[in-house]
Order: sequence, then C-alpha cells, then structure tokens
Amino acid sequence: MPHRRPRIVPSPARGALAASLAALRRSLDLPEAYPADAQAEAEAAARDVPLAPDAAALPDLRDIAFLTIDPAGSTDLDQALHLERTPTGAVLHYAIADVPAYVAPGGPLDAETRRRGQTMYAPDERIPLHPPVLGEGAASLLPGVDRRAFVWRFVLDDGARPIEVTLTRAVVRSRAQWSYDDAQRAIDAGEAPGSLLAMPWFGAQREARERERGGASLTLPEARILPVAGAGGAGDSYTIERSYGVPLEDWNAHVSLLTGMAAADIMIAGGVGILRTMPPADPEDLADFRAQTVALGIPWPTDVAYGDYLRSLDRSPAARAVKEYAAGLFRGAGYVTFDGEVPVEREQAAIGAPYAHTTAPLRRLVDRWALIVCEALANGREIPEWARSSLPELPTLMARSSQKAAQLDAGALDRVEAALLLGREGETFTGVVLARRGDGARIQISDPAVEAKVAGVDAEPGSTVRVRLVAASIADGAIEFAAESSVVAESSPQQKLR
Repeated sequence: MPHRRPRIVPSPARGALAASLAALRRSLDLPEAYPADAQAEAEAAARDVPLAPDAAALPDLRDIAFLTIDPAGSTDLDQALHLERTPTGAVLHYAIADVPAYVAPGGPLDAETRRRGQTMYAPDERIPLHPPVLGEGAASLLPGVDRRAFVWRFVLDDGARPIEVTLTRAVVRSRAQWSYDDAQRAIDAGEAPGSLLAMPWFGAQREARERERGGASLTLPEARILPVAGAGGAGDSYTIERSYGVPLEDWNAHVSLLTGMAAADIMIAGGVGILRTMPPADPEDLADFRAQTVALGIPWPTDVAYGDYLRSLDRSPAARAVKEYAAGLFRGAGYVTFDGEVPVEREQAAIGAPYAHTTAPLRRLVDRWALIVCEALANGREIPEWARSSLPELPTLMARSSQKAAQLDAGALDRVEAALLLGREGETFTGVVLARRGDGARIQISDPAVEAKVAGVDAEPGSTVRVRLVAASIADGAIEFAAESSVVAESSPQQKLR
C-alpha cells in the first residue's frame, strides 16, 4: 500500500495562519528579543567561561563517549548519555548542560530567565529561555566540542537499580547527535553504538522497576505540528502528526526519570530542595474510572494494579478512550520547596516516588536550582546562598510560565487544525469518539489529524462516527462540526487483558 502523503496547510491559509499565530503570542504577552543587557551578558559568558579542564578547574571526562538523543533538528541539547553494560548490570553516565556556569545570579540574564520561566514552542517561532548564543551554542551539548556539564554516574545492578550515585561538575565532549528515528533504526538493525544497543535492556528493566513502585505511565499519541519546507512551491507549511513515537523515546525518558528520582533523594536527605509532586488520585475518581472501563468493555480487574492495567492496554480506539479517561486522574502536579522540614506529601503519584526536575536546564528554569543544590549536597559543600534563598520563588515562576506554555500549545494547535480544514466546509469526515463531553463528544478525525468537540454526538467512546464540517476559523482556532445521524461502528471490547 503506498504511503499516504500528510495533509498540509493549503497556500491560501498560510498568511492568515502566520498572522493568527503572531496575534496569539501577543495576547499571551510572550517576550520577543532578549533585552540588550541580558544579551550582552550571554555573549560575554559564551566567550569568557573557560572550557579547558585545567582553566575551569574541573575533572576531564572527555574520554567518555557521550552521545545525545533528541528530536530531529534540535540544537538546544540538555542531556548526553553513555551506557555501558557490565557483568553485574551497567554503568550510566548522564551529562546535563552546566547552565549555571553561564548565568550570574542577580544579573540581567538571570532576571530575564526568571521572567521567561521556560522555552516556549510555537509552530513558526521558538521563544527560548536563554539567548541562542548559550542555549544553542556555548552551553548546548553539541557533538565534537568541549562542554561543561553536571555528570551523574549511576552504577546499576542487573535490574537497572542504582547501587551507587555520584554527581560531578566536569568537562565532557559528545561524540554524536542522534535523532530518535535514526537511533531507533540503528538499534533495530544492530548497528548502533554500545550506549544505544544497551537502551532496550535499560528501558525494560526500568519499566519493571516502575511496576514495582506502583507507577503508572500513561502513553497517549502526541500531537506534533511539523513544518513542511517549500510545500507546493508556495513557501513553508505545516502538518499535524499524532504519534506514539518510537520505543527509544520511552527508554530515554526512563533515564531522565531515574535522574530526577536520584535528585529528589539527595535533596530529601539534605533537607533542602524543590520537588515536582502530584497527589494520588481521589478514591471517588478511581471508582468512577473503574466504572468507565466496564462501560467501555475493557474492565479494570480488582486484583490488577492501576499501572499494570494501563500498561496492558493496546492502541485500539476503545483503549484510547480508556486512556483519555485515565488522563483526568493525572492532575494537580506542582512544585514544592523546603528548607529544613521535608514535606509530608513529597511523591509524584504517577511515578510512584519522589521526583525532581533536573535534566533540562536549557529549557526549564527550575532545573538550574535543582542541579546546584544537588551538586552541593552530594559533595558535602554549602549550597550557594543565592540558590537557597530564592528557592521559594520558583513554584510561582514555573506555574506562571507553564500556564502560558499550555495556552500557547493549545492555541497554536487549534489554529493549525483550522488552517488544515480551510475550504472543506460541508465535507463529511469519519472520526473516533474519545470521550463524552456534556451534550456531545470529543472526536478524533483521522485525516487530517484533528480533534474537536462535536455537539449532538450520541455514541459511546471508541465508536466510529461521521461528522460534517460547518466552519473553521483560523483567527481564533474555532472549529465547528455537526453530527451526522449514523454511527459507523460501535465501540468493541479490547481483546482479553494480557
């Protein structure tokens, strides 16, 4: 069967889409160019911060063959890894960009990063946390160049459990930059370097440890807005892909999860730090969810743990609907700081353990503090006063930037979806019901990959229905579908749980 070309935003819609995305950024008061004083500080830091191990007075770890794994085209590379199997397990080195080396506390660059909070991503523009001279240059773990990094070293047993953890600031050099897709193909062909070939073992073992903790990973297809260069001879365009990604993405996520749990343990033991927490699901919500699984034909057995049940689900429409309901249980995440008394509520419930954000300092403000605190505690040194005294400010700064990032993501997706549907008013589309919503339902259209709430849909989640496009507004991303009278296919139960 020939590969179907993705549907792209048609030429007549591209100008309107660009204007709408620009208006969205203005409405959210997102920053544009970096202030001159902060930009000058970044340029000076990129030029003057020493990289040679002797000049920087740092250990030389350039003999470790680190590599990076990121989405294709990434230039802001926060993490590099080296994973080596041993007779008793493995040794994992995980290098995290040493952003604190380039940002002076209390300076204009520090102030601007606190205002921004995190990198924001729009289809046509990235609003970076740090100036590109740092975020895509001097501080990024690009291949073939010396870089400063916080290097975590994990000695792992045969179940990928950490039995020894150290954290050191050092100079490193990545050997190669891999995209997820290229790395996965190399792993599948058995042609990848040793670090990549060890990732399936690592991922499987860490997933097993997640089951033991009672963690519950929820995998839903991610909506990605992808650029299409020079589409149709009329300039750049966009398409939407909803994909689960490749297995390596999950395995690599477990490296960050392991590091975040180790960071949390260090801060809890030291009595100072910042955790990423999420409360457990309310018992009434869990009971309602269990009832929904019965209604969807994939009942959650009482003798099966919540996380194990989610992992047993396949990618059928009915299973997708169950996961949509489950997503409602994963809420209430936030940051909690402490200095002295460790909070009673310290776990991230979906992970099943205390956890901290510490692996993306180029793109997320809070990680800079977590790294500084952990490195000091892990090596018996005093935490710098600037980091300790400013910890309480971080939850508010991160909550504000996360809210804007979510609004930007949702608003941009709405507008690209509307642009993909331009000129198709009156057409009938087939879609899957994801969830009931008031007097209607949320529908996933397959082509183009659009989601929308449709009033008047009387069908169970997982059912296939037909809907007719009434209107699509690029200006505000509003899409209106009307329900057709027929249900193409009713929801069918998943095969027996594994």
